[in-house]
Amino acid sequence: MSTITIIGGHGKVAMLSAPLFSAAGHTVRSVIRKQEQSADIEEAQATPIVADVAQLDTDAIAEVLASSDAVVWSEGAGGSGADQTWAIDRDTAIRTIDASKKAGIRRFVMVSYFNSRLVDGEVPGVAEGDGMYAYYNAKSQADEYLRTESGLDWTVLGPSVLTLDPATQLITVDSSDETRDLEVPSTSRDNVAHVVAAVVDEPAAIGATLNFHDGQTPIAEAVTQGG
Repeated sequence: MSTITIIGGHGKVAMLSAPLFSAAGHTVRSVIRKQEQSADIEEAQATPIVADVAQLDTDAIAEVLASSDAVVWSEGAGGSGADQTWAIDRDTAIRTIDASKKAGIRRFVMVSYFNSRLVDGEVPGVAEGDGMYAYYNAKSQADEYLRTESGLDWTVLGPSVLTLDPATQLITVDSSDETRDLEVPSTSRDNVAHVVAAVVDEPAAIGATLNFHDGQTPIAEAVTQGG
């Protein structure tokens, strides 16, 4: 089985993903910023790795990732302001992509947002003064870098608006480029975690962007439908 490193290991989706990976026989390493989060990580059946990747350069992140077979990016600034959003959701994500390549890791799964995309370098329909401008554009720029510049075996996951509902293990993949997240049903974080766990070992998900919400298709089938 594989060794999987989750960046942003104390986030809700990451905490739900770790035991799923463990149950599938994988070794799970969860990267966290604070030592006091370690007990939670261990309870989720993962090994805590204390490292603030936002403060590390590419070489140092590569050392953190060493011996991994796959990386899951589930990190984020979490409402810390525009500067931190650009620094973490774009710049640190891109350094982590580069570090994965440097460490010889092929598989990279990016947890992003519904219909993350750029048109002429920006997210369409989001004005610069919009409170979500930095988040949408930082995430989308990192996603685009992963898709076009990394050379990795990537998957970008785009769940719609997240809830704390229990998993149904049923989703719908939306193939439209024009749909916005508020125009579709919401997505359980627990379902997102099951999608994360399903795509890591799914060859059909490599090179795919999966925009999805809670729906009617079993996850194991849905994750083969990306484009």
